[in-house]
Amino acid sequence: MKLEELAPPALAALLSDPEVTDVLVNGTESVWCDGARGLQRVAVHLGDTAQVRALAARLALAGGGRLDDARPAADIHLPGGIRLHAVLPPVAPAGPLLSFRVLRREAFSLEQLVAAGTMPPDCADLLAALVHGRVNFLISGATGAGKTTLLAAALGLVAPTERIVVIEEAAEIATPHPHCVRLEAKVANTEGQGGFTLTELVRQALRMRPDRIVVGECRGAEVRELLTALNTGHEGSCGTIHANSARDVPARLAALGSLAGLDQATVAAQAASALDAVVHVRRERGGAARRIETIAVLGLSQGKLVARPAVLVQPRGLERGPAWDELAGRLGW
Repeated sequence: MKLEELAPPALAALLSDPEVTDVLVNGTESVWCDGARGLQRVAVHLGDTAQVRALAARLALAGGGRLDDARPAADIHLPGGIRLHAVLPPVAPAGPLLSFRVLRREAFSLEQLVAAGTMPPDCADLLAALVHGRVNFLISGATGAGKTTLLAAALGLVAPTERIVVIEEAAEIATPHPHCVRLEAKVANTEGQGGFTLTELVRQALRMRPDRIVVGECRGAEVRELLTALNTGHEGSCGTIHANSARDVPARLAALGSLAGLDQATVAAQAASALDAVVHVRRERGGAARRIETIAVLGLSQGKLVARPAVLVQPRGLERGPAWDELAGRLGW
C-alpha cells in the first residue's frame, strides 16, 4: 500500500518533499518538519486526538507492527523508505507523538558533500585515503548530524572488486557500490518469535565472505561481535556511532561493551586493535548545515582507550593535530 493511501494528503506531501528529512507530530498541538531549512513548524492539522491515534495505529499496521493500549509504543518501517516511531497515551499524556524519519535512497558523492559545505576538498582527499588505505573507522555524531550520508559517500569509493556486507536495523545506507549486500534486523512478533538482532547479523556476515563489514549504527551488544570481526582481518570496515565528540567515543564504546558483558579494559584492548580512526560530524547549531569537525586516532594511553585529534577541520582546510603523524603512519604516508 502506498503512503498516499495511508496518510492524509498534507502529511503525505511533507513526507514526499525531497528537502524534508523528519516530520514530527506533537499530538493535536503542532506539526514540525526538519530538512534543508532546519526545524520549522508547518501549518498542518491532522485532526483531533482520536484521529491522530487512528492514523498512528493504521500506519503501524501497514508496517507490520502493533500500536494499541497494550503496546503504546512502536518503531515501524513504512513504504517508501520511511521510519515511524509512535507513542500513545498514557505514555505520551499530551496526545499521540509521531516521529517520521525519511530515508533518502539517493547517494551523495564526496564531491557533492564538499559543494554542500560538509568538508573542504582536502578533507575529502583524506577521507578517500582512509577508504583506499583500508583503515577501520567509525563516523560519530549526534542524531541527524549526517553520519549515514557521509558513510554512504565513503562506501562509494570502495573498489568494485570488493564485497561489502552492510548490517542495519533499517535500510538507510544508500550507496552505488556494485557489490554491496545487506542484512537487516527483524523485530520479534507479538509471540516473541522470529526476531533477528544486529548481534546475530554480525555473526552471519562473517560467513558471507565479506571484504568489508559495515554496521550502520553501533548501539548495543553487537559491539562485541563487531570488534571481534575487525580483529580477524576485515580491514577497511566501518560504521557509525552516537557520540557528542570524537573524544567521547571511547566512553561510548565502553558503555556499549558493558551491554555485552565486556569490562572496560577488554573493550579498550579490542577497540585499540580493531579501530584506527574516528570521523566526527556535527550539525551546525540552529541550522541545517552539517560538517566534519574532527578526525581522531584511537589508541591506548596507560591502558585506557583514548581518541586523540589528528585533524581539525576548518572551512578553509585541514589543521593538523597532535596525532597527525600517527594517522599518516597508519595510511602509510
